[in-house]
Amino acid sequence: MQRTASVEINLNALTHNLSVVRSHAGNAKIMAVIKANAYGHGMLKIAQHLQDKVDALAVACVEEAVVLREAGINNRIVVLQGFHHAQHLQLCGQYQLEPVCHQLWQVNLLLESSLNQPLKTWLKVDTGMHRLGLSADEAEHAYQQLANSARVEKIYLMSHFANADEPENALNQQQLERFNTLHSALSLQSSPESSLANSAAIVSMPAAIKDWVRPGIMLYGASPLANKSAAELGLKPVMRLSSKIIALTEVKAGEAIGYGSSWICDLDSKIAVISIGYGDGYPRHASAGTGVCIHDQLCPLVGRVSMDMVCVDISKLKSPAKVGDEAVLWGENPGVDEVAKSSGTIGYELLCHAGKDQ
Repeated sequence: MQRTASVEINLNALTHNLSVVRSHAGNAKIMAVIKANAYGHGMLKIAQHLQDKVDALAVACVEEAVVLREAGINNRIVVLQGFHHAQHLQLCGQYQLEPVCHQLWQVNLLLESSLNQPLKTWLKVDTGMHRLGLSADEAEHAYQQLANSARVEKIYLMSHFANADEPENALNQQQLERFNTLHSALSLQSSPESSLANSAAIVSMPAAIKDWVRPGIMLYGASPLANKSAAELGLKPVMRLSSKIIALTEVKAGEAIGYGSSWICDLDSKIAVISIGYGDGYPRHASAGTGVCIHDQLCPLVGRVSMDMVCVDISKLKSPAKVGDEAVLWGENPGVDEVAKSSGTIGYELLCHAGKDQ
């Protein structure tokens, strides 16, 4: 059954955002991150569009990578979580995937495997995120072992910033220095290609741009920085979430709107009911006043978000609204980051939820 709420994906905006990545990345190779169904934008659709425009694609898990391979995607595919067990490792060999080794047991499993073809392998070092990654000493030893293994074609080095969205955070420089120190030590052997910069680091930390960059959220037109908007960074939204007005009503001053009667009208108000809610991926905790665009004008959300309806005050709308008119929940205006901020979350989450069926 088709719902009134709809998600539109603008691939021209995706291409534009990739050009913004290139403007910052210089000669670095680009690994486009398309995990979590390409942040809700449709993994296969995005992969097909990017496959001849980037140097590699990155997914979270082996299962995502296999879907891409079986759909005919021939790009290099990096698996950011690596393999979880021996069967995953065999799939990496079968589909020529590039696993990230971030635990010693993964390194050992790879060394002891009976793969028919050697794999390109990424070695992840923990420089301060403390989520995934080997210590510097472990990474140096693992690198030496992998470099001497017939199971490995080539080794790459990577790490991940914990606070790149806050460019002035002191840990960023500490992580960069730790990464550079390890890379210098390994360069005495073979100078591995390396990757450190995610979206936030790409636009704010030139020193973090190594041989490879890993753009994620910026490809989809949301800001990776806490203090700059997507528009300020020259990014365009790839996802547009919209629906239709299904009812118009007038509510007297002093009357309440929605569940819990938490919103009380100060004045006599004209209210539009829009067919969208948390069942469609719109955030339940969007606060009163969150902008919804009707007739190119932002109107404030009033009352609680329901499963499949929201209410909007259109009293100040310059042109009359009618049932069937479009309402834009995010896109060009408002941006997804604005809606996320008023909902106490981040744009990543909203995009993933709204695009779950893409």
